[in-house]
Amino acid sequence: MAHIVQNNPLIIPAAGGKLIEEHFGRISTQEEGISIARMEAPPGWSEPFQTPEFDEWTLVSKGKKQIEVDGETIVLLAGKSILVKKGSRVRYSNPFDEECEYWSVCVPAFSIDTVNREED
Repeated sequence: MAHIVQNNPLIIPAAGGKLIEEHFGRISTQEEGISIARMEAPPGWSEPFQTPEFDEWTLVSKGKKQIEVDGETIVLLAGKSILVKKGSRVRYSNPFDEECEYWSVCVPAFSIDTVNREED
């Protein structure tokens, strides 16, 4: 097949009220080379630090998102993006008062086995 139209992305509820809508990836399409997902992070959401074995591009489409990467804190506003290279120690959060909507692209595809999350 020359193309795949994704009409039914897989909805994955996550800890802290975060919503993951995986369009392509290991779970939704068994794609191991790349994952593409739209996320909604509620106000006050955060996840533990992690040291992933994949590169992750994030593009904020609504609100803002905080990224702590290798000791630096970055706030991404809507329309801004970041690439966090594999092997970086990173924590993503939304400590702000409004919901954050963003897109995430991981190469190779996101995997719970290669995200290497730290204990809280």
